[in-house]
Amino acid sequence: MFCFHKKECTHPKISPDKDAGYCPDCGKYIENRWYLTRCNCCNVKRKSIIKFDTIIPESQYCPNCGSEHYHVEEVKSINFIDINFAVLVKQVNEQRSMNRTQTWLERENNEPIKLLGFNLNFS
Repeated sequence: MFCFHKKECTHPKISPDKDAGYCPDCGKYIENRWYLTRCNCCNVKRKSIIKFDTIIPESQYCPNCGSEHYHVEEVKSINFIDINFAVLVKQVNEQRSMNRTQTWLERENNEPIKLLGFNLNFS
């Protein structure tokens, strides 16, 4: 018997330059969050990675002071200097991702919109 694992959406179409948006692949509302790791001793920015769903520094020891202790801080808006040190986490906002159905109608040139028996002209 084969075991099929359900693949989770990685939201590749959500651009890192936006704060949030709906993923066109899974329909969930995704918020982009940036995190930095800093040394506890000298507060130097350390290059961050994600390992086993945990944000950690890339190297075990601080290159400035040699300390192994660090803290993780969330950055509200990323700048081009911090982008080499930061990690992007795409979080699903469950409240805004509730199931809902939306429809729209693409109309031809000058075709009137028909809603519930009413005919509307925008000419």
